[in-house]
Amino acid sequence: MLDILFEDQHYVAIHKPNGLLVHRTRIAEEKKAFALQLLRDQLGQRVYPVHRLDRGTSGILLFAKDPEALALLSTQFESKQVHKVYLAIVRGYTPASGIIDSPIRPDKDHAHKEAQEALTKYKQLAIIELPIPVGRYQTARYSLVEVYPETGRMHQIRKHFAHIRHYIIGDKKHGDWRHNKMFLEELDSPTMLLHSAELGFEHPYTLQPVKIKAAIPDQMKAVCERFNWPVCF
Repeated sequence: MLDILFEDQHYVAIHKPNGLLVHRTRIAEEKKAFALQLLRDQLGQRVYPVHRLDRGTSGILLFAKDPEALALLSTQFESKQVHKVYLAIVRGYTPASGIIDSPIRPDKDHAHKEAQEALTKYKQLAIIELPIPVGRYQTARYSLVEVYPETGRMHQIRKHFAHIRHYIIGDKKHGDWRHNKMFLEELDSPTMLLHSAELGFEHPYTLQPVKIKAAIPDQMKAVCERFNWPVCF
């Protein structure tokens, strides 16, 4: 049963767990569960994803209950009127705050397309240095960051933090395998530590502000507790 965070006659938001696909893809296993179908079965009606989350990302996933509601809210996403907040644990000590303004190139399946503008803001919330050797260093440093993507390109946050060499922990495609391996073996943390924590928008029908929040998942919470990062939970 999916955890429903918000629902009215037009929209429904769920807490997507890490590892769950939004919808069936050509690379997914034929019988693998995916959020779209699970929610349709749970509600007994068709739903339409308003945006996407990567398979490895947990947190808020919003659906519309009809095509008109989908179109109205999609316009807000496209015009950058939706407030999005993510939490991530990344390699190294980040600056106190920053803006990553770097175009995103499509993945290889769409390599013929031009790079798209992409802007990500972030703020450092906490840091830690662990007495654990990783690579050529005798200690390992990490930051907890709050992330505010202004645009919504595919893998934007993951690619942007890789661009500034503060790789998201657990990211197998864009991350640093040495730090991923250390988190798995030393901290029992196998998942990508990227979470969609807050989503805010103006309701297209009531014109009232809607703010949806999702608590961090247990795996990420356990890491934060071990690091004594109370801001994370």
